Amino acid sequence: MTTRTTRAATALLGGAAALLALAAPAAAAPDATSGGLDVTAQRLVLEPTDKGYVGTLAATVTNRKPTATSVNLVITEPAGASFATIEPGGACLYDRLVENRLVVSCMGDRIEAGQSATFRLGFHVWTTTRDYPMVADGGRIEVVPAGAARAADATGFTTLFRATTGSLRKPRPYVQATETDLSIRGGAVTLNRQPDGSLLGRMPVTVRYGNDAPTFALDVEAALPDGVGVHHIEPQDMPSFPNWFTVPGGRFMPGEERTFDVFLSAPVGTPAGELGTGTFTVAGGYLWGTDPQDVDPADNSTSFAVTAVDAS
Repeated sequence: MTTRTTRAATALLGGAAALLALAAPAAAAPDATSGGLDVTAQRLVLEPTDKGYVGTLAATVTNRKPTATSVNLVITEPAGASFATIEPGGACLYDRLVENRLVVSCMGDRIEAGQSATFRLGFHVWTTTRDYPMVADGGRIEVVPAGAARAADATGFTTLFRATTGSLRKPRPYVQATETDLSIRGGAVTLNRQPDGSLLGRMPVTVRYGNDAPTFALDVEAALPDGVGVHHIEPQDMPSFPNWFTVPGGRFMPGEERTFDVFLSAPVGTPAGELGTGTFTVAGGYLWGTDPQDVDPADNSTSFAVTAVDAS
């Protein structure tokens, strides 16, 4: 993931799942020397909504040690980019990928000797809801004593996607896309002379997200004629810069199209006339170094003519 999409994904975690500045090492398999803590969890049931499937998993950690112990949780998602929240808990960090699903390390809570604490883990799978139930295996929770390098205990959990009919019977496997299916469309843009002598023009841009491959944000790189830069976008919910911006509106549903305005500018002294050709290229951001490939990179870019005109 680029630096900018890392910032975007961090913001999406929010609150209790913000970026952990100093992460503990990734948890290894439990062993006898790191015991004293037990973790249990039942199945996760995801409910259909107008924005995919949402659900909460309760995980209970019991402290069998003779002293109070602070714990961290290491969560392997049941579907890519689906982990959303932990309560109670502290900051979280994206650690690595397992079969294109994130392993997330979260600061937990302090548990008194002989006591238990229940953590509520929120998940949101951004996929099209179906009229039949689905199932995903591979979800996993590890409990790690604070400061330890190894897990004290671990448990897997099964995830069921409830059908839009309400059924959970005879679920089919949920298969998530691994390659994005993005496209971007734009058109010629005219920059008009402003009262201060600079140039400014508006260009409608449409981005489409074709499937449910996991990403957190879509960034658009801008290759523009000399002197021309991105001024801002509307609506704007993330900062934009002269040579890139983030598509507004947050996560996409499969098949969703989103149209917004990109404003291009050029400085005082830029002459009227044809300024050249610009290109916008859209890409998805997931985890650092593992940004997804696209099924058809040809439609990930759009080119357009840029013209400057003086005020009439």
